[in-house]
Amino acid sequence: MSFRIWGSEPAIYASPLRRMLRYANASYKWTREMPKPERRIAAVGIALQGYTIYCVLMWALGVPKALLGYVLVLPKSPLGYLMAWLLYVIGTFVMNGMLASELVRKAQLEADQIAAQQIQQTLHPQNLEELRGYQVETYYKPFREVGGDYFDIIDLPDNRTLFAVADVSGKGMPAALLAANIQALVRSIANVEPHPLALASQINKHLCHYTPADRFATAVFIVLSRDSGELAYVNAGHDSPIVFCSGTTTLLQSTGIPLGLFAGARYKVGTAVIPPGGSLLLFTDGLVDSIPAENPSDRLRDALADDSRRTMATIESLVEPKLNKDDVTILLLKRPTAFASSSAPRLESPAQQAV
Repeated sequence: MSFRIWGSEPAIYASPLRRMLRYANASYKWTREMPKPERRIAAVGIALQGYTIYCVLMWALGVPKALLGYVLVLPKSPLGYLMAWLLYVIGTFVMNGMLASELVRKAQLEADQIAAQQIQQTLHPQNLEELRGYQVETYYKPFREVGGDYFDIIDLPDNRTLFAVADVSGKGMPAALLAANIQALVRSIANVEPHPLALASQINKHLCHYTPADRFATAVFIVLSRDSGELAYVNAGHDSPIVFCSGTTTLLQSTGIPLGLFAGARYKVGTAVIPPGGSLLLFTDGLVDSIPAENPSDRLRDALADDSRRTMATIESLVEPKLNKDDVTILLLKRPTAFASSSAPRLESPAQQAV
């Protein structure tokens, strides 16, 4: 059985020079991740090993003893052999010590990442409460061990439900920390003033005052009145959620700039309705960026047109792993006709209400 790794050739067929260059490149990639003091110590170990190899090569080439001093080579004698061996052994010990410390450091980082991943999973809804008259499905896949996407579903008084989705700039641990901060803010504000406008305004001010200037987040906050299907939302520069019913699509377009850019930013409240038989799709840009199509929205609408229970599976199947470069979050809300009230209002176009 044969195999091939694209873009490279087996090491056994590489020339000695190419092997040496690969070794040097691998050493560079390994040492550049170290702290500066350890990087200098590792460089000393590499230099000692390299100098010993250089001396052996000069001896093998038969350089006259009279010239050895001019090319900085140890004398070709028993004492020179002993010194070369000692230098090589010292260099090997130094390199092994640095390698061991680097392995320990990376093992600690990996353990921290696993712990962070477990903590972040607890920040997302694990067991979704049943919403009478609605069906809710979610999907979350971080690009790295932890991600900067956040979603939440919060039960509110008066038979209402809050849906929140946010996408923090950047990836990895910094984005995950800011996403956790937003989750805490949403939960605390929703207990006092569960309105999309209050959520967007207060979280924006908090991020502007307490996060670095290059960090921001897009977000959408939607409050659903479960009896009527009415939606009140604020879209802070996020990908437009889709309301779909009977071939008709309504986009909940942006009503303000992303959170964390300007403390004085003003947001507007939009309204819409999920009619009986309709659905609401919220997602982050990782989804549309991973769909191999010129217009991913068309493929999403086709998936929403599927009335079966496999709508979420159909949307997930649109993601092309080769194109996936970001966290992917999907929140799907359906309002089946069988559960809908006969008095539910008809679909209306979004209206804007200024602050």
